[in-house]
Amino acid sequence: MKFVCFGEIMGRLSPVGYKRFVQADCFEVIYGGGEANVAASLANFGLDASYVTKLPENDIGKSALRTLRAHGVDTSDIAWGGERLGLYYCEKGASQRPSKVVYDRKYSSISAATTADFDWKAILNGATWFHFTGITPALSDSCAEICLDAVKAAKALGVTVSCDLNFRKNLWTTEKAGRVMGELMPYVDVAIANEEDCEKVFGIKAANTDVTGGKLSHEGYKDVAKQLSKRFDIPTVAITLRGSISASDNNWAAMLYRDGAYYFSKNYAVHIVDRVGGGDSFGAGLIYAVANGYDNQEAIEFAVAASALKHSIEGDMNEVTVAEVKALAGGDGSGRVQR
Repeated sequence: MKFVCFGEIMGRLSPVGYKRFVQADCFEVIYGGGEANVAASLANFGLDASYVTKLPENDIGKSALRTLRAHGVDTSDIAWGGERLGLYYCEKGASQRPSKVVYDRKYSSISAATTADFDWKAILNGATWFHFTGITPALSDSCAEICLDAVKAAKALGVTVSCDLNFRKNLWTTEKAGRVMGELMPYVDVAIANEEDCEKVFGIKAANTDVTGGKLSHEGYKDVAKQLSKRFDIPTVAITLRGSISASDNNWAAMLYRDGAYYFSKNYAVHIVDRVGGGDSFGAGLIYAVANGYDNQEAIEFAVAASALKHSIEGDMNEVTVAEVKALAGGDGSGRVQR
């Protein structure tokens, strides 16, 4: 099985530890991005994962490439050219102080890519699965066109398509997001969203839910998943349920709507080391479980356990194995030393 992910990999610049931007006299650099994080997770799980993007032909682009290759990701279909690698600055929050992100991704190579850069019929030949997020079509009109070309090719080739809505208010308006994503979603087989995405992009809101106050309604999210599935004829919808106690502690669970039924995972009380990439690790876990024929309850438990572990790991990418995820999903969350 071959899994193809398409999107933007960026450089992440962070102050050391929990320092604020204004305190920083140096920054740590790593590389990551929504779909790149999914590809890395799938490769860690032992799958044939390929990542498609466009990188600048310079040492920074090659450094990002090296990170992907170090995780065992196939990079043979990456296009080269353009001006620069996109960057983002991340200040990690703690306790009642939230994390902050500042983007510096304008004129990045991928945002200037065109449909001529990618031959999707060739790229997806022999593929089992194609994954993208709502971040990528938000980067530019040309990226939206590329995504539409990709999902059309995937559908023609019988490739399963998954999409994490991942709405980013700093990249586009809710109106444009709804219009563009509305064109893409009819090609999607597995949709992933969080507590805000469906409302911001499609105006579908969970009743009796207060995200800021940490109040989540199971019945409300059942209705959200059913509406999203019905509107775009999507057979599988997963919604992550994050109850934010503080920047350091969250309750973390998810729901799967599939085959006309609802499946809720167990809840994890997670103490956060780094929450960036938490949703991506969930998506990768769900893709792995569904592609490997897990039953619906097992699939949502595996995805949530994978993501719970990611919250304990520095960086964007989830450095865990299938065995570790299964151990947690099976009930071993004690954190005892493994000897």
